[in-house]
Amino acid sequence: MPVSVLIVEDEIIVAMDLRLSVEDMGYDVSAIAFSGHDAILQAASLRPDVILMDIKLKGEMDGISAVEHIRKEMDVPVIYITGNSDDSTMERAMQSGPAAYISKPVIDELLRNTIEKVVGAV
Repeated sequence: MPVSVLIVEDEIIVAMDLRLSVEDMGYDVSAIAFSGHDAILQAASLRPDVILMDIKLKGEMDGISAVEHIRKEMDVPVIYITGNSDDSTMERAMQSGPAAYISKPVIDELLRNTIEKVVGAV
């Protein structure tokens, strides 16, 4: 059974690009969530093996807050993805215990290596 990946990204073009990359790597994209609230619901119902989480999401809840909520219900590895974050945001992100962190633009080889590293720890 392929590894299931939940993608959380509020920019649809970036989300679709990530989906194609992840599927080309042989992983199953269980869903794409476009908000923190949707990420919490999708994670609870789908129980993915790993979550690719954009730190900055549109709306009331950022990716870090979504991860904190998800972690109350399950222990799932999270790979943060972000374009730019200030020091205080990055400090908050690191306190939430991510498995890894990738900067945008996402390079497929780095994404593949990171998922393989994280999945090995699942």
